[in-house]
Amino acid sequence: MVNVFNFGATGDGTTDDTESLQHALEAGDGVLHLNKGTYRITRSLVLDLTKQGYGAVRGDGGTSRIVMAGAGPALRIIGDHQGTARPQSYKPHTWDKERFPSVSGVEIVGEHPNAVGIELRRTTKTNITDVLVRQCKFGIHLVERNRDFILADSHLLDNHEYGLFFDQCNLHQIIVHGNHISWNKKAGIKSLDGDVHNLQITGNDIEYNNNPGVDKSDNGEPTGAEIWFEAPAGVISEVTIASNTIQATIQPGGANVRIHGTPTASPRAARLITIAGNVLGSQTRGIELRHVQRVAITGNTIYDSADLSIDAAHCSGIAVGSNTFVWRGEDNDPPRDGIRFIDCDDGALTGLVMRRLCFGTSEHGGAITLIRCHDLAVSECQLLDPLVRGIELQDCVRCRISGNSIIDRRETHSMAQGVRVTGSSRDNLIQNNLLGGATHGLIVADRNAAVVQGNTLLD
Repeated sequence: MVNVFNFGATGDGTTDDTESLQHALEAGDGVLHLNKGTYRITRSLVLDLTKQGYGAVRGDGGTSRIVMAGAGPALRIIGDHQGTARPQSYKPHTWDKERFPSVSGVEIVGEHPNAVGIELRRTTKTNITDVLVRQCKFGIHLVERNRDFILADSHLLDNHEYGLFFDQCNLHQIIVHGNHISWNKKAGIKSLDGDVHNLQITGNDIEYNNNPGVDKSDNGEPTGAEIWFEAPAGVISEVTIASNTIQATIQPGGANVRIHGTPTASPRAARLITIAGNVLGSQTRGIELRHVQRVAITGNTIYDSADLSIDAAHCSGIAVGSNTFVWRGEDNDPPRDGIRFIDCDDGALTGLVMRRLCFGTSEHGGAITLIRCHDLAVSECQLLDPLVRGIELQDCVRCRISGNSIIDRRETHSMAQGVRVTGSSRDNLIQNNLLGGATHGLIVADRNAAVVQGNTLLD
């Protein structure tokens, strides 16, 4: 391994070590070893695999720090892989010179407002492990095209915009595991357009990714999201978000998980998403979906969403099952939380446990609100002590409300209706529910709006 001190680097934190480190990258044996110290640089260190062959950057057990005092990435890794993940698509030069670059054991600190931690461009099988990146514009930035990327056991903290950023990138086969991604000002993990597939985000602590006191960014978009996928002109597909802690500051416009596709794509550009086994909470919204197709949301604990736990619009094929929501301990706690589906179809909400949800007003809305939806089912849910009403259907078609317990157990009932069907709703079914404690009717539905049968109504 190259000893950078032999190339003139000082590691004293004040000397500009850019030239020495770049020389070591280009003239060394392929592994840039940073001894203990602070290495100040003013421009990007470029590991061009196409010229230098495969290589790595290694710190000394976390004692090595790079301070990026210029704009751009502290480390830029460049390859030329134009194929897919299929072995047959690899060219000989990729295996011989470019495969498997790695960065480990180093801290990167941004001193310039436009400093970036690590940039990957046309790489394959890059591993980033045991890395700390902070106070940069982006912690890790993937651009153009990359394949088989792994980020593990690292810390992306207190960056000005995003911790991990997939920036209009053609990117398949990604694993993000065991990281601490927090206090980044706009989002912990952001994917913008591009063509992103096969993404696993598992076992991470992703929290406090917002900018207190700043509700919108310069271009007017909301700030504050732990995980934010936005694909108005791209694709985000085949995604698993599992076993993470995703929380924990309420900010106007914020969301724990925000996924926005596009209304023009067929199939929708945001699709094949699993959100399972996470703890999500303390944000304006838990999960926000727009133009998303085929989503499974199961086994999560979602708490203290100031507005809504799940807010889905223009989505298709959503399965929501066996989650717990909110848990307002007292009636004088701030009103919050609920589930709302707007213009959605072909879905099911099953086995949910919901207590004291408060979304809605005396005019409209409930713990579960369906607006202009068709072919949705709400079944086997526990909706206990909702503040306004249990379930409301507005202008819905062929929706089924069955086998639920919708009960206000408080001494002074505040639930207006158990189930209410309004507007131009038709061909809906309300059956075999247990309802009690409503002050203005347990089931309110016109004959043309819904068939009502087999329900048990309590005093």
